[in-house]
Amino acid sequence: MNKESIYAVELNGRHVVIFDGVCNFCNSTVNFIIQHDMDGVFCFTPMQSVFAKELAGQYYINNVGIDTLLLIKNNTVYTRSDAAIEIANNLSGYWYLLNVFKVVPRPVRDFLYKLLAKNRYALFGKSDNCIVPTPAVASRFVGI
Repeated sequence: MNKESIYAVELNGRHVVIFDGVCNFCNSTVNFIIQHDMDGVFCFTPMQSVFAKELAGQYYINNVGIDTLLLIKNNTVYTRSDAAIEIANNLSGYWYLLNVFKVVPRPVRDFLYKLLAKNRYALFGKSDNCIVPTPAVASRFVGI
């Protein structure tokens, strides 16, 4: 089985969120997405995983640090604030209203994103290990 078919089986048509697995804020964000993703369209893999690194290579994702939220949706890669807004579009409730922030130029949105990302450990803490999903949501995590 080649890599593309391995990815297809592993992802099963879902959108992939790649996040910093040791960041408490990032882990809380993943939990929030799971709670508001009633259709189960998102799956998750920590940036520290081999799988995330393979996906980054497959999608030519370069020059992003561990502090960058990534979304792979329909063979398109979204980063930073674009990823957050695109994720919100698929959540239940009124989260799609965050689309309004697309009127803010991306450099401004990403400056604010980077400011939060740079200080996330100081503000929210860091764990020693990547998140370990509970059995109830384990199927939502791939490549770990």
